[in-house]
Amino acid sequence: MTPDMIMTMIILVFVICLFVFEWVRVDVVGIMMMVLLPLIGLISPKEAFVGLSSNAVCSIIAVIIIGAGLDKTGVMNKVAKPILALAGKSEAKIMLLVSSTVGIISSMMQNIGAAALFLPATQRISKRVGIPTSRILMPMGFCAIIGGTLTLVGASPTILLNDLMVLGGEKLEPFGLFTQTPIGVCLLVTALLYFLIFGRLILPNASGDSGKGATDVLINEYQGVNSLVELHVPEETGTTGLLDDLNIRPRFLVTVIGISSPSTRTTNHVPRSYEGINGGDDIAVVGKRENIEQLAKEYGWEIKPALETFAEFLANTNAGMAEVIVAPRSELIGKTLNEVNFKEMYGLNPLVLFKDNRKYYSGLTNIRLAMGDTLLLQGPWEKFHILMNRPKPRSLVFASKLEGEILRPQKAMLAVGWLALALFQIVVLKIQLSVALMSGALGMIITGVLTVDEAYLSVDWMTVFLLAGLIPLGIAFEKTGTAGFIAHTVLNLIGTPSPIVLLAVVGIMASFFTLVISNVGATVLLVPLCMNMAVMAGADPRMAALVVGLSASNTFVLPTHQVNALIMRPGGYRTIDYAKAGAVMTVLFLVVELTVIYFFYGIS
Repeated sequence: MTPDMIMTMIILVFVICLFVFEWVRVDVVGIMMMVLLPLIGLISPKEAFVGLSSNAVCSIIAVIIIGAGLDKTGVMNKVAKPILALAGKSEAKIMLLVSSTVGIISSMMQNIGAAALFLPATQRISKRVGIPTSRILMPMGFCAIIGGTLTLVGASPTILLNDLMVLGGEKLEPFGLFTQTPIGVCLLVTALLYFLIFGRLILPNASGDSGKGATDVLINEYQGVNSLVELHVPEETGTTGLLDDLNIRPRFLVTVIGISSPSTRTTNHVPRSYEGINGGDDIAVVGKRENIEQLAKEYGWEIKPALETFAEFLANTNAGMAEVIVAPRSELIGKTLNEVNFKEMYGLNPLVLFKDNRKYYSGLTNIRLAMGDTLLLQGPWEKFHILMNRPKPRSLVFASKLEGEILRPQKAMLAVGWLALALFQIVVLKIQLSVALMSGALGMIITGVLTVDEAYLSVDWMTVFLLAGLIPLGIAFEKTGTAGFIAHTVLNLIGTPSPIVLLAVVGIMASFFTLVISNVGATVLLVPLCMNMAVMAGADPRMAALVVGLSASNTFVLPTHQVNALIMRPGGYRTIDYAKAGAVMTVLFLVVELTVIYFFYGIS
């Protein structure tokens, strides 16, 4: 080994240690590589920063912006809705539906694109059903990577195979689009079963970078509003009447925040005291669980096991709670909420008034407000944003973080159109991935789907710098000849084994190289070497090439793959989480791949 090779191996071990022990954040590791490698002289300064302009990194930036645009217009809500309708609140069903869908989509488009487009929908689903994002994102990410093995055009390594299969100056018989499909299907099913059976043991309960929502914090602070329940008023036996006459809040300290009347086909999300509750109505209430149960018992109303009529509107992606303070120059000072017609003015439900170190759950609408009084409000995020964006001086100042956002459903068709245009350029016009996707992202900004500031904020720059820093490491591996030296050494050590053993070694080598250099680089390096070794061992060189191409997707142990890097922050994952879940997945990948080749492709 040359001194450069030895230094490259030392740097590799150093990087792995940084990933495993987490002495610094993963994006800092990437930046270190951009600085350290040219200082040592393993690569040139120009090569050190080539990752920032690479096709892969630019594609990730563009596809994240496109995903944000689809999310901002509510398109991802439409995607999430049928998944929730089929899966309900079952973690296992949601994981299976999301992961299998992304895996199948990934068979026909770049896996990073499939993962990035489904990332917002997956986060919304997790938030709505209260399942930690980390329980869904890693299975989705792994299946997005494996989905690329379903067809020849699903991943860059397999796309290259037919061009690389040249032996003795002659091109070998090319692979068809679905030649590898039996292997890919078995791999995808294996991954789904793996997470279905062992998911609870290997997946963390992290909530991602969003952490605990502001609404959850407020519910813990105000114990009297810790339950959101839907009730049904029976036609014959349920107590009915005007809200003011029913005295629900004074008697039970429960607030009615929604009335849905099938007879009039109307739904009111900010009910007033003069409005009535009739037989057959569904109502949404907030309060202590025991108080709600007492209300239902005395009035003969039925408690539903879960939100039904109000499920969509009251989902925490659409509505929630916020804390506001009466400002010093507010026109509300000295007046009651009833006197200013608060609900009509703001479209929000007052739940609690905190005044003079006392919390009022009842009678708060008749108490005169003073500067510094705090109100806990509930309602749609859109109304909260309108309140926040009122001209100064504002009557109410927000004391808690505002979680929700104003969607732009009127721009939904534009968002879908720009996505379709980007995909058309990739699939039909064969335009480079980064250029096509960036044109879609630019189109969304120009047409107002996203502002340019929203586009910048949507990009996870940690992911960008992690990948941009690892690309120079891959360049150093190839430029110094370290990768070729390792490959030749391994192949010389094994001699001339049986074809299936040779393919196993090829698979292990490809799985290792794809962790430290790009999957395309690993494929370009190993296909010619392994095909020649296969001829020497009396094996089929085409199968050796196929194993290299497939095993280049066997990259789960470290967050070095684009998809793994993409979901790292949203899922709240650490490197050890990838090692824990990915180690077994890596072994399963190789075992299933070789088993299918053994039984279905006649290699023994």
